[in-house]
Amino acid sequence: MRPDQIHAALKLVRREVRHWQEPVVGVVARTSARDPFRILISCLLSLRTKDKTTSEASARLFALAHTPAGLLNLSRRKIERAIYPVGFYRTKAKAIHGICRRLLEVHGGKVPQSIDELIALPGVGRKTANLVVTVGYRKPGICVDIHVHRISNRWGYVKTRTPEETEQALRAQLPKRYWITFNDLLVPYGQNLCQPVSPFCSRCTLIAYCDRVGVTKSR
Repeated sequence: MRPDQIHAALKLVRREVRHWQEPVVGVVARTSARDPFRILISCLLSLRTKDKTTSEASARLFALAHTPAGLLNLSRRKIERAIYPVGFYRTKAKAIHGICRRLLEVHGGKVPQSIDELIALPGVGRKTANLVVTVGYRKPGICVDIHVHRISNRWGYVKTRTPEETEQALRAQLPKRYWITFNDLLVPYGQNLCQPVSPFCSRCTLIAYCDRVGVTKSR
């Protein structure tokens, strides 16, 4: 995909994703008035976990408490029971306590707006930090998860080896007007059509723009 083709490609992706379920963090954002704290915690829960499981776990947890002080007052065991069976639920329960404690001690109970401050929180990486910045605060950032990394390279739009390299390549090349929504578009696109193994190329409207890098089998 040539850099100038990204506009037409994303227009088609935007049309496609209307037919699919909204990613769980987007649902949390929409139903919580874009509360950065709930977005942060739900994104942490979503790591290596399916959306349905994340959605149910987030609902159970936020029914118990939805502020740093409230969650810190819950025992770690109670948080574990609420979020099970998300992946690494014990590790995530510990991280939630650590995040809440640092938010209260360092940030006055508020979720910071900068990437550097966010990744200083326990268990928070660049993907989560960028998602909080873009979805929670509507500030420019590029959230790169496995879907964004895979699809950007499959298109031939970037040539990178890791999500971290992809983020930097996209920051250099992707028009800034697409930064906030890029993840929102490519996650459902990657879950439903441009899958890791045997993507549905025969049904894809972007076939004319896609270099199909690494695709050896498709449907």
